[in-house]
Order: sequence, then structure tokens, then C-alpha cells
Amino acid sequence: MKHLFRSLILPLMIMISTPTLTAQTPRGNARDGSFFTPEALPFSVLHMREFMPTTNVPRGNDMRPTPFRYNLDEEAIDRLTFIPTGGTEPLTWRESLELNHADAVVILHRGKIVYERYFGDMLSWQPHALMSVTKSFTGTLAATLVAEGLLDPTKRVDYYLPELASSGFGDATVRQVMDMTTSIVYSEEYTDPNAEVWRFSAAGNAMVEHPEGTPQGYHDFLATIRKDGTHGTTFNYRTVNTDVLGWIVERVGGVPLAEQLRERVWSRMGMEQDAYYQVDATGTAFAGGGLNATVRDLARFGEMMRRGGRWHGRQIVPEEVVRDIRFGSDPTPFAASDYGKKLPGWSYRNMWWVSNNEDGAFMARGVHGQAIYIDPAAEMVIVRVAHNPQASNTLNDHISLPAYQAIADYLKN
Repeated sequence: MKHLFRSLILPLMIMISTPTLTAQTPRGNARDGSFFTPEALPFSVLHMREFMPTTNVPRGNDMRPTPFRYNLDEEAIDRLTFIPTGGTEPLTWRESLELNHADAVVILHRGKIVYERYFGDMLSWQPHALMSVTKSFTGTLAATLVAEGLLDPTKRVDYYLPELASSGFGDATVRQVMDMTTSIVYSEEYTDPNAEVWRFSAAGNAMVEHPEGTPQGYHDFLATIRKDGTHGTTFNYRTVNTDVLGWIVERVGGVPLAEQLRERVWSRMGMEQDAYYQVDATGTAFAGGGLNATVRDLARFGEMMRRGGRWHGRQIVPEEVVRDIRFGSDPTPFAASDYGKKLPGWSYRNMWWVSNNEDGAFMARGVHGQAIYIDPAAEMVIVRVAHNPQASNTLNDHISLPAYQAIADYLKN
């Protein structure tokens, strides 16, 4: 009974309170990008809709929140130790969360919550910025359209989006976009102030005025991208692929991305809270990184994917979508990329990262430490949200990935 209270009643009570912010909390602003500085990030990741316009993904009123059962084992999990990749000294699970600047973590085992902690100013009802975890939602929607026969992954992008015919995406296939094997002129190097990722971000910033002749939103920017080489040979992680895919999903589905996520997933799973997307000045959702949601709702989504697309007797996502994510990837393009050295043996499918390890783990990943990690062999889902000042996941994978495996091994035993 007390766990039902924690899952349903407590979040409603908390909603009348506010986080323990002080007048000195750095908040930054969206006009100059200072809301994304390391100092302001702890606030920004919890308050993105105060900086950017957004569109809601309603949970709907037809279903009550689906309660979780609890079998808490938090103290034992906090004490679990592991050796970071390349290291010699052990770390505890709790120490790894501190090093990665975690805001909240939920761990499910066989569908029950065994670990749930919130840090700093975060509360259980608060949506958190998911960064590139958003990509896996976009990829799942696209793969669902493929499974339903509405989207042909062998077609060229310009078949669905003639607006991109003369861009670097025009002659790429939808599958190459879904698996990020397009070859385009685009840098995602966050430490380079001149990288294209910042121009893309600026084009989507609705809080600034864009000079005449410059891209007026995400779609405008996508049309400016040039081709660089041959599509399909190498994995190239580029956020703009996801925004092309989001545009295709909208074109094929006939309604905006947020509405498709609501209709197909969010309103059918008994989520606790609405989610929301950041949008540009034209109202276009940021398909590659703009979703915000609570950790318990992310845990519901992760558990549904672990169960082959099923949730409490409902088939939310076609089983073949999950099977294709887990087993459908070609490891060759990934191995040929820089990521092949950083994550040896991994691959990428439908905007999901696939470990190909003995447990069959796959995950959604986002900069600054966002993750949904699904381990089928351990019957485990880990959701972590964070404000790590280092954007790139490859800078904390040496801690995060062995930490996740340590939890999996513990739960398996």
C-alpha cells in the first residue's frame, strides 16, 4: 500500500511545492545561449519550457497512471562496486552517479522499481530535458510506420521530402537516415564553436531574430546541408538525420510529431505526466533532441521496449520494431567510424544504440548524461537523467557502461 501511495499520491502532493532554488541559481537565457553553460545547466534541464516555446505531448484523460510495484534495494545497489574501463580503482554505484552529475535514477527489475533516487533540485513529477534520447523516440515512431507498411525505408528521402531534393539528403535512402549512415558536411563537435551543430541550433532558436537570408527554423536549415562522399558506408552521428526523419514521420503520418507520440505511445500507457517538445519559431518539434519527460514515464517506455513492445496487455509498439532494433543492425558501418573505436562491437539501428554484448543490451543516449539502458538478460531497465558539464557521452562511458553492467550482474544473480 505504501508503494502505491509513493507511485500515485505523492507526486500529486509534490506538485504544489517548488524545487529548492535560490536567488543565486544561475539560469542564463536562450537569446545568447547562456542557459546551456555548465553553470546554468542544473536549472535549465528542469525548466526548458521557460527558455523555449514548446508543444505538449498529453498523457490523456482516458487512463489513470499505471502504478509501479516496488521492491526497493537501494542501499545494497548504492554499495555495488565496479572497475571503470581502463581504470584500476573500484567505484561504487553511488559514486558513479555523483561523478556523472545525476539528477535522478530509476531502475526496474522485472517491471518493479528496485531503485529510485532524486538529487539536487529535481522532483519526481518534473520533466527533464532528454537531449538525444529524443532520437530513439523518433526512430521508434519511424520504425512503427515501416512495420505498418506506411513508410518504405528503401525509398530516397526526396521521394517523401521533395523540399530536400537538392540537399545532401536528397539521394540518401530513408534507411540510411534511420541508421545515420548518410555522408554530409556537418560537424557535431560541441567543443568547436564553429561546428554546424551550433548553426543548426541557432536556426531553431525561436527566441532570437534571424537575419533575412538565413535559415528560419529547422527545416530551412536541413535544405542547406551538402553531401560529402557516399551514403551508406560509414556510421556518422549527426542530429540532423533525426530531424529529417522526424519530418518524414510527419509527412507520412499526416500530423505533427508530438501528436503521433501522443496517439501511438503516451496516451496508451498510463503515463503520470505530459511530456513536451521544444519547437522552433514555425512550431516544428526538435525531433533530434527536444523531448522532455519524467524519469518514471521514461521507465515505463523502457520497460515496454524490454517486453517486445507490450505494456500491461497492450501491444504499444509492434514486436518486429523491437526485434529489428535489437537484431537488425549492420555492424560494419559502425566499426568503420570513430565510434567503432570508442564503442567496439556496438552498432546503431532505428536511432537506438545496440551493444551486441552477451546480455543483448541496447540504449537511448543523450548528451550531458541522459540514458535509457535496457538489458533483456537481466530483465532490467535503467533511466538516468543528469546535467554532466561534459556534453559527450564518450567522455563518461568508461564509468557509466561498466556501472550499468554491475547492476545487471547483481540483478541476474
